[in-house]
Parts: sequence; structure tokens; C-alpha cells
Amino acid sequence: MRSQNKGQIRIIEAFLAVLIIFSSFAVSANLTTTQNTTKRDDLSYTGLQALMKLDSDGSLGKYIDEGNWTALRDALNLILPAGTSFNLTVYNSQMQQVNTAVISNGALNNQEIAFVEYLCVSQGLVFRCYIIHLHLAVAS
Repeated sequence: MRSQNKGQIRIIEAFLAVLIIFSSFAVSANLTTTQNTTKRDDLSYTGLQALMKLDSDGSLGKYIDEGNWTALRDALNLILPAGTSFNLTVYNSQMQQVNTAVISNGALNNQEIAFVEYLCVSQGLVFRCYIIHLHLAVAS
């Protein structure tokens, strides 16, 4: 190789190195965004399944009608996976908060919080409709 061409080869080599570095940043930024969205969707699905499981035998409406917030919190603790923090709020059909106590198992101090809204109807003699807001996060 001639000494006159060494500079040109080094410039091309540096250009290719910069191109590889920037393309790796572009690809990695896209991957992290996709993974965070997937985690939030999985968490929402898990929360919805937990509420549906409690409601399948009528126990969710029963807990709300009786005002048994401790039993509702304990049931959610059993159903949800370990390491999942939640905060549940119950509203009536006029969007007035029904629960008088906090229904939670810890602070939601994570940036990735999933939200689930669920409609529950009590199975008692009097027709009552409740709107449940469930916030979920993976405990950190």
C-alpha cells in the first residue's frame, strides 16, 4: 500500500466505525421501548385476570357490599404474583368512592404503572354496579 492512500483508508475506517456505533444506539433504543410496553401490557392483563377470578364466584361483589376491605386486599395478595404492588379503589355508579379504607399492599414507587378498570355488579337482592380502578406495579 502506498503511503499516500493510508490517510484515505483511515478516514473510511473511522466513518464505518461511527456508522456502526450510531446504528447500535438506534437499535438498542428501539428494543428498550418495546420491552417496557410489553411489561405494562402483561401487568394489565394479570390484574384483569385477578379481578375476573375474584368476580367469577361473586366474592368481589360480596366483599364490596359488606365493606370487607381487608378480605379484598388479602384475596388480591393471594391471586397476584409475588412482587406485585397494587392500589385498588372502588366507585359507585355516580363515581363516588365507596371504599373507606386504603386497599393496597405497598407504595407504587415504580415508573411503570399499569391501570385496569373493571365493572363489577353485586349479586345481592339490590342491583349495585361498581367501577373498580386497579393500579399495578412491579415492586422494586
